[in-house]
Parts: sequence; structure tokens; C-alpha cells
Amino acid sequence: MRFLSYLNTAMLILGQFKGDQPFSLFARNFFAKNKKYGSTDRKHISKLCYAFFRLGKAYPEMKMEDRILAGLFLCSPSPNELLQNLRPEWNEQTNLPPEEKFAIIEGMPGGRNDALFQVFPWHGLMSDGIDYRQFLQSLFIQPDLFLRVRPGKVDLVLQKLADAGISYEILSGTCLALPNTSRADQAIDINRDAVIQDYSSQQVGSMLQLIAEDHQAGISVWDCCAGSGGKSILACDLFSNPVITVSDIRESILRNLKKRFEEAGIKEYTAFEADLGTTGNITDLSKEAVMALSRTYQLVIADVPCTGSGTWGRTPEQLYYFDASTVRDYSSRQRRIVSRAIQQVAPNGHFLYITCSVFREENEEVVEYIRANTGLRLLRMELFKGYNRKADTLFAALFAK
Repeated sequence: MRFLSYLNTAMLILGQFKGDQPFSLFARNFFAKNKKYGSTDRKHISKLCYAFFRLGKAYPEMKMEDRILAGLFLCSPSPNELLQNLRPEWNEQTNLPPEEKFAIIEGMPGGRNDALFQVFPWHGLMSDGIDYRQFLQSLFIQPDLFLRVRPGKVDLVLQKLADAGISYEILSGTCLALPNTSRADQAIDINRDAVIQDYSSQQVGSMLQLIAEDHQAGISVWDCCAGSGGKSILACDLFSNPVITVSDIRESILRNLKKRFEEAGIKEYTAFEADLGTTGNITDLSKEAVMALSRTYQLVIADVPCTGSGTWGRTPEQLYYFDASTVRDYSSRQRRIVSRAIQQVAPNGHFLYITCSVFREENEEVVEYIRANTGLRLLRMELFKGYNRKADTLFAALFAK
């Protein structure tokens, strides 16, 4: 009865959710209003909801209850009590490969024999070099939690994690992979000792290392779509004496960035609000924005807004609600942003373009647009494939002026 109640509550939540906000936030608000659910209840109910989303565009005709259980089966690497109580005949078959699991589900009402390829049916739109089957399978796996240890803090962080009994895997000298449910924030000082940053996002640092030797005396950096400031903190850790300028579209984003910079010990920087994706001249700029946009920078980082398709393993609700027509909208906005941002690249400076997308139109096609319209020289272009490391997939291209 308890597990059936979990399933019914999951269906209630899914019926109310419209995809207009992160599901984690929606679920948190739901449970805050319904305090009868304990931590174990919330964990099981949320797992059922995410299992529903991970099926993406597959099984559109299937009843919600059956779709949740199909998703749970596909997402379960080993037997578990949820499946044992809700669909016991599947529980001992959780070790089967995805294709065989789909074959089992095929006989259900609404099942079909090409369902694996319907989960993410946009193969023809993807960037070159992606293993489509591996990428599809990764959508049923919860990604790891990754830490990037800050300079001089490796021994400290490893000792703190060990003291807290938190398991980890060292992927590189400063990159640690932890189980997704790890409470690393209770063991270490997040942002001061280490930052939470996806494995592939950390690999973008290899692009910056290509130009580090050219700027040993210092570098001016404009992170023009700064978000929470992860790339700026990375630049501070890789370059000597960086002068940091950050901007984003909303003041609320910059407030969150300010808090993170304080935790990271970054005190000297310039921040301003601006929408670089608007057409024509930017209007109603603050004094800080006008001054910042009157200068040039030796490095401009544009981690642009995108579909986020390389991160859907973490946010599968975005896969479920995705409309492929938005790829063109994002690509157009990205071209406007880079056209504006590139104007601020200093002579002999560099421009770093980044997305967390797997779509060619947001990646290689924007690179070709930059090459054709700006005179910048492409130094390196790389797709950082996270799907075989329980990580996100990112795209980056480094240009020189």
C-alpha cells in the first residue's frame, strides 16, 4: 500500500507540473505544502517522477502509471524495493542491457519496438562525433557530482572527504567524482576549497591552458554570460593576476554570483547587467555597463544560453518538454550574443565560445558563423563527451584575434 501511494503521489505531481520551471524546485514546493511526506517518501516519489521524464519522447500513448514504471525499470541498474513492490516481475531483470529492457516493455499497451530511438529522436541534428546509442543510454543514468579542487587545497579536500566518510574517485589531479547524493557541502567549504563543476565543464580549462603562457603577467577577462560564475572562478585559478569583469541578463543572477565569489575569496571584479542577445544597440545601460563596454579584453568567455541538451541527464524534465523548433531560436540568439561580445576582444586577444548543447546548429554552425563574419581565427574546437563518464556533454571553440 505504501508503494502504491508513492506511485499515486508521483502521478499527482506530474499532472500538476507544466515544465515551466526546474522540476526540483516544483517538487520542493509541493513537499513544503504537504508536510506529511518524510525524507524517504520524498526520495521514492521524486525517483518515480524522474523515471517518467527520462523516457523523453518515447511511449507517448502509454498510460502515465505504466510509463512511470517503464522508466523506473530502465533507470534501475539493480533490484530495488520500489520495483519489487510495483512491478516485481521486472525487478530481477534490472541487469539486462537497455535494448532487452525495451523489448520487455514492448508488449505493454503503447509499447513499440523502436522506443529507444524515440527517447531522443533528433539524431540528424546532433553534433559530429557523438555516439548516438551511448548518448541515449546515458539519459537513463543519474550523473555524478563533480568537484574541482582549487589550487593548493587537494590534500585538505581529500582529508575532509575521508573524515566525513564520503567516497570519491580521482579523475585528474583536481577533478573528483562523487556519488550524486553526496553531501559534499557538509564536509568541505564549497567554492573556497573546491567548486561543484561538471567534469566536462572542467575540461574546458584545457582551452584556457592553451593561452595561459601568453598572459603570465596578467590578463583582462570578460565573462559575458557569467551565470553563477564557474568559468570566472576557473580563470582566476588558471591565470596569474586576472582582472575579472562579469555580466548577465538579470540582476538576480549577479546576486547569486556575488555570493559565490565571496565564498571563493574573489573580491576585486566588475559586474554589470546587460542583455547581449537584443538586436540593435543596447539601451538603458548602467554606468558600469557603459564603462565595461567601452573597453576591450584579452579574453572574452561566452558560455551562451542554449537548449542545455548536453545536461538532460541531470534535468530530464527538459528532455520531456523539449520542442525542437527552439534550436533555431537559440542559435539565432547565440549569433547575436557573439556578434556583440566579439567587439570587445582586444588585438591579439582570444574569444572562447561554450555551449552545453549536443546540437550542431548551436555548436559547429555558430563556429562557422564566427569564422565567416568576424575575422577571428579558430584555434581549437572540441566536443567534451560526458555521456561515458556520467557527466554532461559540452562544446567549446577557442578563437584568436
